[in-house]
Amino acid sequence: MNETIADRLRDAIQEDIGGRGLRSDPQRNLINACADDFRAACHEIAATPSPSIAIVTGFFIPTATPPAGETDGPLGALFLARALVPLGISVVLATDAFCVHALEAGLAECGLRKQVPIVTLPTFDQAKRMSDAEYRQYFDERKGIDRLTHLLAIERVGPSHIHDRVPTEHRDRCHTMRGRDITEVMSPAHRLFLDLHGKVSTIGIGDGGNEIGMGRISWDVIESNIPNGGIVACRVPTDRLIVCGVSNWGAYALAAGVGCFLGKPLDAALFDPVREHEILHIMVEAGPLVDGVLGTPTATVDGLSWPQYASVLTRIGELARW
Repeated sequence: MNETIADRLRDAIQEDIGGRGLRSDPQRNLINACADDFRAACHEIAATPSPSIAIVTGFFIPTATPPAGETDGPLGALFLARALVPLGISVVLATDAFCVHALEAGLAECGLRKQVPIVTLPTFDQAKRMSDAEYRQYFDERKGIDRLTHLLAIERVGPSHIHDRVPTEHRDRCHTMRGRDITEVMSPAHRLFLDLHGKVSTIGIGDGGNEIGMGRISWDVIESNIPNGGIVACRVPTDRLIVCGVSNWGAYALAAGVGCFLGKPLDAALFDPVREHEILHIMVEAGPLVDGVLGTPTATVDGLSWPQYASVLTRIGELARW
């Protein structure tokens, strides 16, 4: 029964509503590449004794007015904290300075500011002077949790592939969906996901092919489905990958799936679209945050109307009441 609900949750979030090309090829695409990963991610968190999760988010939109982090990602990260902390799961958030105020405001609004630490990641320039081990140490010293069991990236850009089918100037660089290089305005958070040797389980949530975790899908699949896919495809894999139409939707469904496998239905108030919109307004104003498609500081996500966007939140809430 849990497996059936998990599969329904996964299916609810996989509409390519932005037309990004997630399943341009009906045979080999981003949606079917890791079809069982969503269910596995939910089950593995639920089955872990005393789970503790670090959630990395924040995607900078340099062409926005003003340039700022986008609304897709931080809102989902906050939702995971709101849903998982009451289940006894420890959560820490990690992001760049440009998203810290938005997350602080969201946590404060939800009464979680003292329960959920926020780590401000090193800037790109600071990280240049650090080895991978030093970067991880920087995070470990600030995370406020003794032992992590899971590391999750939601809508977090990662570096591109380095093989000879990628133009030289685009290798090992972080890109927007349009192929704009934003490497030097982002902390290289992908370093946290390297060389873990099974000590921490990793999960990626993304909707475009350029996010941490998408290295779990072969380069040619992303290249053949996504416009600019060969340039923007992220090479960094995660143990589990959740591909969805909007990354925040992946967070909603993951939280519901964990509750399902634990046998603990989530509070129905989490799925109230009016409340979710209120929280987003607060985060946008405090950040600021911007709609990543519209490029403006509005309480919307990926250019969708709120009814379009929130219909999936409502659907997940219905499925969560199994």
